[in-house]
Amino acid sequence: MIVVPTDAAISSAALALSKGALVAVPTETVYGLAADARNSQALQRMYLVKNRPKEHPVIVHIGSIEYLDYWTKEIPTYAIQLANTFWPGPMTLVLKKSRHVDHNLTGGQQTIGIRIPKHDVAKLLFDRFHELGGKGLAMPSANRFGAVSPTDAQAVVKELRNYLDSSTDKILDGGICEVGLESTIINCSEEIPEILRPGAITFSKIKSVVPICKVKNLSHSNLKFSGNYLKHYAPKAKVVFTGNPNKGDGFLALISISTPKNCIRLASPKNSNEFAQILYNSFRKADEMKLKQIYVKLPHGIGIETAIIERVYKAAGEQLS
Repeated sequence: MIVVPTDAAISSAALALSKGALVAVPTETVYGLAADARNSQALQRMYLVKNRPKEHPVIVHIGSIEYLDYWTKEIPTYAIQLANTFWPGPMTLVLKKSRHVDHNLTGGQQTIGIRIPKHDVAKLLFDRFHELGGKGLAMPSANRFGAVSPTDAQAVVKELRNYLDSSTDKILDGGICEVGLESTIINCSEEIPEILRPGAITFSKIKSVVPICKVKNLSHSNLKFSGNYLKHYAPKAKVVFTGNPNKGDGFLALISISTPKNCIRLASPKNSNEFAQILYNSFRKADEMKLKQIYVKLPHGIGIETAIIERVYKAAGEQLS
């Protein structure tokens, strides 16, 4: 089921997608489970494979900004500025949907999330898919809903091998994801952009392009978007980040922080970017070791650290204040 992404294999994957198959695709953030965004049957099967609630919207991925007009309408100038600056890359823009958008993509809303990923394999796949007449791929993370997102091909196999069809579906092996956390999501359907989910495109980077923007108070919002459930990105082990670790806990912290006595070190990232990249792999490692609890020593900062903290809170089922 895992495929080495040669030119021929990528062309074959694009053809399979155009015929309604599912393909796990590497991106710079996490691996996505792709389906033709205009194929209702493929979308329904994608939801089934993921066990994803039908009311939870998915992000449509495109290979070029030229396809933005197909999926959206009334695009604000600031959204174009953000797209020109950060695409391809780990940023999703939520915009007003066009008449072409399938109800299976939106969660019943009048908006659609759009992204152009930055990964050589993904780029080639989109080129081939667009050449076949495809307009975009619905591509949530390639895992069962609410579980830890996969950042390498083997993690996709462990998550979905019992649900994919080995005769038609494929997993393109693009190595380990560079970022390791899902994209920044920005609501661009209103006058002022709002950051809905933090990611590698940080608040300061966004403000350098759009000086007036804000972070949504999610506890007072009815917006639905990928990852907005209280508990998400969660391993089987309990995740904690306050108090003191217990004997036998998995322990995750920067390399400068010593491992507490009787704890099991899961990883020792050298900096916050590496922390983000190995976070989900560390969660999976703890589950493979059948640990009951993971203690995470959160990094400090207002860059990628914000995204790390948000994901750890979600994994623990805790509300950010």
